[in-house]
Amino acid sequence: MNDHKCSNLFQKPRGRTKIIRCIYVVGFMDLFGVSMIIPLLSHHVKALGASPTVAGVVGSTYGILQLFSSTLVGSWSDVVGRRYSLLTCLLLSALGYGLLGMSTSIALFVLARIPVGLFKHSLSICRALLSDLVSESERPLVMGHFNAASSVGFILGPVVGGYLTEHEGGFYTSSFTCAFIFLTNAGLVWMLPWCETLTHCNDTNSSNGNESCHDTSCSKPISNGSHMKSRHPVLAAETSPACRAEGKHQGGFRWREVSLHQCAWRQLSSVGSKIHMVASSDMWDLFMVRLLMAIAIMLYYSNFSLAMEERFSLKPKVTGYLISYSSTLGALAGFLVGPVTKLYGNYMPTLLLHSTILTGLLIFLYASAPTVSQVLLTSTFFAISTTIGRTCITDLELQRGGVQASGTLIGAGQSVTAVGRVLAPLLSGLAQEFSPCGPPSLGVVLAVAAVGLLFIRIPKWDGRGMTKKATE
Repeated sequence: MNDHKCSNLFQKPRGRTKIIRCIYVVGFMDLFGVSMIIPLLSHHVKALGASPTVAGVVGSTYGILQLFSSTLVGSWSDVVGRRYSLLTCLLLSALGYGLLGMSTSIALFVLARIPVGLFKHSLSICRALLSDLVSESERPLVMGHFNAASSVGFILGPVVGGYLTEHEGGFYTSSFTCAFIFLTNAGLVWMLPWCETLTHCNDTNSSNGNESCHDTSCSKPISNGSHMKSRHPVLAAETSPACRAEGKHQGGFRWREVSLHQCAWRQLSSVGSKIHMVASSDMWDLFMVRLLMAIAIMLYYSNFSLAMEERFSLKPKVTGYLISYSSTLGALAGFLVGPVTKLYGNYMPTLLLHSTILTGLLIFLYASAPTVSQVLLTSTFFAISTTIGRTCITDLELQRGGVQASGTLIGAGQSVTAVGRVLAPLLSGLAQEFSPCGPPSLGVVLAVAAVGLLFIRIPKWDGRGMTKKATE
């Protein structure tokens, strides 16, 4: 009887496919809108009369807010559900970009950056949502496609933004256009077929019959983290009457349609529990690898234009073409993630190790490149290795931490990357005092440290049960 009910409740593929494709569109439009604005921010704040120092302080506001809000918002999305949290982030980001379009003073400019800095986590929530929708074996492929779609938006956005700025009031037009894009994304998320996606049943249900499936949901605790000693407890927000009435599962994940008017202390308590769970887990090694490689990659790009001019006398225009070429390859590399992970039998630790070694080697070859052709060659493979590495590290975090806290885990990863964004410019400036090749040379040292850490920790991951799985 259980088998019959579970088979009837197996997710509707059409509803799931619709959501996944719409999330790809949301990711593309998100970075398309943002990349229209990013190149223009420093010019605009200086046009408002800010000194270079004030412009630097104002520019760092966004990064500092992102550093502290990434984990909190990601955990909040685990508590109240992806739909409400994603809508909230999109609408408040639209508000911030709308205010940016009205910023005629530095004070208003700073005010506009606050909601964006606090709530521009739509991409992180989209990744958490995708991890909820697909199985562990499908996740690298779907994440790779999402990253590719987002990267295409980031490539096209500056072109449109540059065109708009050629007209009078171009910055304000770009800002309002970006706000409209985020409002459109919010409308798209609102209309997603959430209720069409039902749940996978726990495989053990069909085999031992200990748990029963119901007409609207099917309970399936998640225990993806091999390092976890026990399955994660279900938080209060997940067991509320509203959640049980409207909640849907997908791949063992509950669609937590919890009211945003739920008691604030209950939401805060649940968020705190999620963050504590991640903070007390034995995942420092993955976060350290993420930090080391994030800084190493940023050091590679930090003085790229200046280094090309000093080392090879390249004009900025040619350097721009080289950067665009690398960015395009990075976007296309997202489509290689799925086939490469299948080649490795979905064993992500080894793939992460190999991509990290390749990235470190390519940074070394760039730092010691005698000709522009070698730089072009390293840029080609560097874009591919970094794209695969980013997907690997995210997938491993979700494997070891469990998808019940996927928003918290992805948010924590973004916070770690934000720390890298703070440290990289400082380290780059210090290294550049010695040589134009100083920043990438320091990046090589950090990459070697990351490789050494992986060699030490991967056997321990295996010892705790993270064994190689055959591709289904």
